[in-house]
Amino acid sequence: MERPYQICTRCVMDTTNPDIIFDENGICNHCHEYDNNVKPLIFARNDGERKLNELAEDIKRKGRGKKYDCVAGVSGGVDSTFAIYIAKNLGLRPLAVQLDNGWDTETATRNVERTLKKLDIDLFKYTIEWDEFRDLQLAYLKASVVDIEAITDHAIHAILFRTADERGVKYIITGVNFSTESIRIDSWVHPKNDVTNIRDIHNTFGKVKLRTFPAMGIVKHAYYQGIKGIKMVSVLNYMPYVWEEAKKTIVRELDWEDYGAKHRESIWTRFYQGYILPVKFNIDKRKAHLSNLIHSGQLSREEALLELQKPPYTEEELNKDKAYCFKKLGLSEDEFENIMKMPVKSHYDYKTDRLWRKPVMSVYKLLGGVKY
Repeated sequence: MERPYQICTRCVMDTTNPDIIFDENGICNHCHEYDNNVKPLIFARNDGERKLNELAEDIKRKGRGKKYDCVAGVSGGVDSTFAIYIAKNLGLRPLAVQLDNGWDTETATRNVERTLKKLDIDLFKYTIEWDEFRDLQLAYLKASVVDIEAITDHAIHAILFRTADERGVKYIITGVNFSTESIRIDSWVHPKNDVTNIRDIHNTFGKVKLRTFPAMGIVKHAYYQGIKGIKMVSVLNYMPYVWEEAKKTIVRELDWEDYGAKHRESIWTRFYQGYILPVKFNIDKRKAHLSNLIHSGQLSREEALLELQKPPYTEEELNKDKAYCFKKLGLSEDEFENIMKMPVKSHYDYKTDRLWRKPVMSVYKLLGGVKY
């Protein structure tokens, strides 16, 4: 029997998440998870500042004598830009690392260039050959799985660890944060480090040999963290991170250009989150982002509900992105619509690393990913 629709009385998460649970007051499990598991991890202002300065001193100490003392992922988005801005203000010497998968907007590219020029930070850009990445994306579309972005997130993660190891640094700075990214839903994503899943989907549907895609399996991941001692840290979790205030700061200090909603620095991400997810999978990721802002006191529930009344796309923007994505992927509109009509499949219908099998997913939710 189909579950009746219900929306949380505190945030805007609802039964489009099939695993959501409500208490007797209509408050969902995501709100309780924030109160019980996330909120206690957020530092008080004074304690966070002290801990952040201690972290910065450790990064400097371990990076002494090297050209860089850490690496920092950049995308041109708010979180990564503000994170590298904070790192520079702490006196760190980061090497910026950017993954080029062929989908960055012109605005995102300008944002990265302006930020690094203003902060006097070097950039290492890793480019995946387009024929490979296109083939991998088409394989994921044909596999009919939900987390098409897992391949980008995996590559970002892998190149950050690889670059840190090659440069001999022990810290990776990221913009992952509790304030805007604490809600994780198993049915909406798949573990980003599951290279077995990536390879099986590509072996099943792909045609092009992957030569430049930076794969990183469990053993390599454990080697980087356990043997080489490389740590991934988010400086944003040491402060009261307010998303709108962060935007104002980087606009003022770095000439950063606003590109709209969260994670829209990529044309593909914009199309994936704004069209593919809601149309094929009945998922609106804005609900999670807005609920995170409600939890962290940055937005009222009423404001979030008003935002959700707006479509993810205007008709003009959607038609423009459709035409661009179809042409870039080499798909006709009919071919794409046939893919959209294919039955939804689980990532677990394909091979996976045993570590990432449920119920270990709950551990992954606490560890987080590169991007939500």
